[in-house]
Amino acid sequence: MHDVMIETERLILRKIKKDDYLEIANILQDIDVMYAWEKSFSDDEVKLWINKNLKRYDNEGYSYFLAISKENDTVIGVIGPLVEEINNKSFVGIAYILNKKSWGKGYAVEGARACIEYAFNNLNSLKVIAQIRPNNINSINVAQKLNMKIIDKYIKIYDGKEMEHLIYSIDAPQI
Repeated sequence: MHDVMIETERLILRKIKKDDYLEIANILQDIDVMYAWEKSFSDDEVKLWINKNLKRYDNEGYSYFLAISKENDTVIGVIGPLVEEINNKSFVGIAYILNKKSWGKGYAVEGARACIEYAFNNLNSLKVIAQIRPNNINSINVAQKLNMKIIDKYIKIYDGKEMEHLIYSIDAPQI
């Protein structure tokens, strides 16, 4: 599979395709998964989300990837490095959204750690961030397990709402 971008012990992370719609809708349309966004996505919003990631592949070469379990070849979520814009500055960030069945199994930590290594080794990034809502305890726990530290916070306007986000960060290891 030429579209495999990152491989870990238990996961394959590959580029998203348009025909992954049902798997992605299954994640983005689950309000229990999307509670930090304060909404679930409509069918059109899922299509827009997929197209935005396809554009990011063309522009940056990476974005959210489809995360697939090697054990049973099922989609567990979307995980990836992506360009984050905060207060008119660009950062390499990591993001992870897992379906409920995959919570609590260490997949987010495993996939996000591989994406951090990818950012340091393949993108020559000196720092990787994660934007996390203060009420998103699961994502905060993942960031902490990755040794990321809070460096700042900011208000992101999303869907017409002001939403506070904590900015977690980890620096590239110094050789």
